[in-house]
Amino acid sequence: MAVLRELLTGFEYECSAGTTDREVTDIIYDSRKVVPGSMFVCISGAVSDGHAYAAEAVRAGAGVLLTEKDVELPEGADVTVVRVKDTHYAMAFVSAAFFGNPAQEMKIIGITGTKGKTTTTYLVKSILEHAGRKVGLIGTIEIIIGDTHIHADHTTPESYLIQKYFRQMADAGCDTVVMEVSSQGLMLHRTQGFTFDFGIFTNLEPDHIGKGEHKDFEDYLHCKSLLFRQCRVGIVNHDDAHWEAVTEGHTCTLETYGIDTAAGLRAENITFFREAGNLGMGFDVTGLMNFPVQIATPGKFSVYNALTAIAICRHFGVQEVDIRAALLAAKVKGRIEPVKVSDSFTLMIDYAHNAMALKSLLGTLREYQPHRLVCLFGCGGNRARSRRYEMGEVSGRMADLTIITSDNPRTEEPQAIIDDIKTGISRTDGQYVEICDRKEAIAYAISHGEPGDIIVLAGKGHEDYQEINGVKYPMDERVLIQEILEGR
Repeated sequence: MAVLRELLTGFEYECSAGTTDREVTDIIYDSRKVVPGSMFVCISGAVSDGHAYAAEAVRAGAGVLLTEKDVELPEGADVTVVRVKDTHYAMAFVSAAFFGNPAQEMKIIGITGTKGKTTTTYLVKSILEHAGRKVGLIGTIEIIIGDTHIHADHTTPESYLIQKYFRQMADAGCDTVVMEVSSQGLMLHRTQGFTFDFGIFTNLEPDHIGKGEHKDFEDYLHCKSLLFRQCRVGIVNHDDAHWEAVTEGHTCTLETYGIDTAAGLRAENITFFREAGNLGMGFDVTGLMNFPVQIATPGKFSVYNALTAIAICRHFGVQEVDIRAALLAAKVKGRIEPVKVSDSFTLMIDYAHNAMALKSLLGTLREYQPHRLVCLFGCGGNRARSRRYEMGEVSGRMADLTIITSDNPRTEEPQAIIDDIKTGISRTDGQYVEICDRKEAIAYAISHGEPGDIIVLAGKGHEDYQEINGVKYPMDERVLIQEILEGR
């Protein structure tokens, strides 16, 4: 609970009705969840406008309305109305104040970019915790507060939830938070109300452009750039063609990293290693730090992810021995995640669920010159059929064997989805088998593994369910693999 006037800091407002001396019990932006004495934030969304529910919120007990425009109130309503230019923006500051500005009690790391955000957050968490810090995490997969794992609905949650999680993290003894910062989160001001200690840019490719997201690439780039006006130290990938545009107008100090002699922190002498069914990379860190490192995940993009994490952790005084040990041990669920089933062949799980991601994944694994590259995947139902053709064609051209199976069929017939994937494969000379049941398909892949094979289970990644006709049934590929091995 807090006094309203103490929450109205950091932005301009007008109190058009009532008093700012009112107590606020909570901050709500869903009219169905209003509690007595709460502030209801009227958000103009893409689907509905919260201003239309203002009267309903007051009748449910809201004592304060945060609005952008005029609202209709019940006759004789005892309510305070605070008018602002942008309720998304104001809510971020109000939420921060409501929870006692918890970001000020911790170091906050924000990572933005098209790719690499998720993996890098886990690498940073691993390194810093290996060095003795207690780290909270907010990202695409989950929110981690101590031993508590909370399923994530958005890469970057609403500002109220961010501040709520920050408060829980600070109260749990966290001294650092690492979080993914999406372009949508920046565009909708979810990360206002505090300053990042470190803002990181990984890379930029055309993505999230279309209805309900960004109108064009320029808008996407602009939103990414906002992070560098809201952080103290900016750390950017010098090898990305857009790094200068992304940091234009920055208010932070800047550092660079990359596989490039012009970058401040560099990866040199990159090598691929493969032993006992495990894949990885080795390289020398040079420039701002100097030491050799190995990572237990394949591909050049894994080098970038590791280098990003090193560039961040350098500021925390982490010793080289801790960085090396943490990177070698780190695994990110569903991101080229190795699952040990044999010393003679490799099995990995990855979230690649579109043609671009699958092409990148298979191209990376090809660099290890496998005896056979085996790709098992399906496609989600109630999504664009073109994705199925495209993924089928990519796997048909790049894999030695494709195992077509089910993903999340949703309300579609699994066989109809498989038939669409086969249409894509038919454009190639690729060999394939179809096994509709995903567990049976995985069992086939394992039992038919040959020495030197690399087998990748694509599409599900970190997901632990399968959605069929509106119901999410438990299904974790790691559990399936264990059951298969025990069954053998």
